[in-house]
Amino acid sequence: MKIDKLFGALFALLSVIIGAFNSHALKKILPYTAIESIDVGLRYMMYHGLALLILSILSIEEKKWIAIFFIVGTIFFSFSIFLLSIQSIVNIELSWLGPITPIGGCFLIFGWILLVYKFVKQKKISN
Repeated sequence: MKIDKLFGALFALLSVIIGAFNSHALKKILPYTAIESIDVGLRYMMYHGLALLILSILSIEEKKWIAIFFIVGTIFFSFSIFLLSIQSIVNIELSWLGPITPIGGCFLIFGWILLVYKFVKQKKISN
């Protein structure tokens, strides 16, 4: 199985499962700001899960790097937000994860820049 399809489907699945858990169970025990933060992580996880699934059917040269940027970026970005948001209920100090979130965001941005570059390059070749 291709890694982009696997992670795309996995991210979409986890977004639904964690989203349900966030809306029902965590809503009762976490502050509103933590719930909102988890929602941001969930949105980005779902967006990039869908992007990976779409990427898997596109014919783009060297798309594996775009997939790698999306996968690593989503793991760093979304999961650092999830862990930071629940640190009060797991009683573990996780503030050291704070810098991981923007690093993940940079990976996501690099993935999108590379995708745009590949589209532009592909357009020039096909003309």
